[in-house]
Amino acid sequence: MVNNESMEMYLETILIFEKRYGHAHVTDIAKELNVSKPSVTKATKYLREQGYVDKEPYGSIVLTEKGREVAERIYRNHGLIMRFLEHSLNMKPEDADKDACRIEHVVSEKMIEAIEEYLIKNNECIKKG
Repeated sequence: MVNNESMEMYLETILIFEKRYGHAHVTDIAKELNVSKPSVTKATKYLREQGYVDKEPYGSIVLTEKGREVAERIYRNHGLIMRFLEHSLNMKPEDADKDACRIEHVVSEKMIEAIEEYLIKNNECIKKG
């Protein structure tokens, strides 16, 4: 398992680009995360060595099954936490997004399950509210 918040951010960003555009490139990742291209190259090299990503011809960075598992978990955590902060604590979307980005890496699975159950139980209130 990736035990580094920074590496999890790379995986999540690659996943988002794959969902949005079908591919992720070093330049796009650097721009999104506001880091240098050499930093992205170094991080993706480490992630490739650990089995989380592969590099395709023409420079696309793709998640392996192992990498996709981690990225999907982080992405899911982010969405659930963001919805909870917005709808349950009435935070502005941009603030909820920033805080969810910080929390998503340290939250326990037990807390994520509790948030998800809470959101499901209160779904009608959220839709009407």
